[in-house]
Amino acid sequence: MNASRTLYCCACQADVAARLTDGREVYPHRADLGDLPFWKCDICLNYVGCHHKTKDRTRPLGNIPTKELKNARQHIHRILDPIWKEGRMARGKLYARIAAELGVEEYHTAEIASIDEARKVAVLVRRLAVDLR
Repeated sequence: MNASRTLYCCACQADVAARLTDGREVYPHRADLGDLPFWKCDICLNYVGCHHKTKDRTRPLGNIPTKELKNARQHIHRILDPIWKEGRMARGKLYARIAAELGVEEYHTAEIASIDEARKVAVLVRRLAVDLR
């Protein structure tokens, strides 16, 4: 796997030449992830997964997060996902509403690039979760 792709790395706060690797390198203790593709920043050693279940299986899920940012994104999903999974609002409409309230064209959790941004999204998503009960 000698592919390289320019991705934004949240730890380096810059576009970097990310290297395509696999789960054997990123998660050596998880044999079940061994064949999955990941993009890794060789400067800070952070990484991002890929849309491996699609036709373009090496397309990155978003930017390369820090461990803290990855945890914040997971926290947002724990609040956000039940809204659409329980049928309180369709997923597409929910993401469109979040985008509109954030003043961006499109919203995706994997594009959150800072802890401050994650906090802002978390506050918004918590409010939506309460409003949509």
